[in-house]
Amino acid sequence: MTILVIGATGKQGGATARALLDRGVAVRALVRDTGTDAALALRDRGVELVRGDLDDPASLLAAADGADGVFSIPFPDVTDLRGDAELRRSRNVVEAARKAGVSHFVHSSVSGAGDFHRNQPGWAEGRWDRHYWESKADIDELVRTGGFAHWTVLKPATFMENLLGWSYLFGDWSDGTIVTGFAKDTRIAWIAVDDIGETAATAFTDPGRLDGMDVELAGDLLTMTEVAAILSEVTGRTITAPVRTPQEAVEHGMLPAMINAVEQMNENGAPARPEIPRALGLPTTDFRTWARRTFS
Repeated sequence: MTILVIGATGKQGGATARALLDRGVAVRALVRDTGTDAALALRDRGVELVRGDLDDPASLLAAADGADGVFSIPFPDVTDLRGDAELRRSRNVVEAARKAGVSHFVHSSVSGAGDFHRNQPGWAEGRWDRHYWESKADIDELVRTGGFAHWTVLKPATFMENLLGWSYLFGDWSDGTIVTGFAKDTRIAWIAVDDIGETAATAFTDPGRLDGMDVELAGDLLTMTEVAAILSEVTGRTITAPVRTPQEAVEHGMLPAMINAVEQMNENGAPARPEIPRALGLPTTDFRTWARRTFS
């Protein structure tokens, strides 16, 4: 079995590549530059590197040729987040995989895309980011209707790894203060990226188990106050997450573009829950375990 992994030098793709390699599955990584440190590290682990670009259908078709499966994650154009690059690029990947005769397609989307986001309070009134959510849902539907013998759509919650270094949601909390606009009682669904990789690898190596499914992924459900307390316990430092409105969080450094997403989470949350993957027998990592593994 050979699996083409999109984004293998990133978080989700990297976790998927590692999980597949650990199972003895051959991994082919699509990279734009085969000479980067991240690409060479993959090569050193036995990954086959293929040069390609999500905007170049011919390169995707060549990369998918002979592959049994494709792991896909969408990549928007960060310089034009209101454009159609994410949907167009995902369509390129799906079409290339289909033309190449790939039988198994696993795609990573986002928790809540589809029925949940369209039925949540505030959606009909146009309060939430229609472009973001509809792009995700449209890509998911491309996968479901792509004609693959086996397909799975993963719907991960907020990454625990968003607390490493700087991130759009939490900034840089190296000074001990997490800048957040989440309300005191907002319980965020969290997932470790390694669990995403393990689930993707399971989908490929045990296709009957998650075939034709949308799988919501979370390993824990915690408020930011609870997150800060665990980080304090694990690191031995005093970590705080002062409760602020999204607007106040922007005044302390949160990106203004995050206001809408934070307000949406405060009001409606996400459907991912730890009991969902556990019921499917999938590995989940709670936040304290992840923090101990990461910071101890």
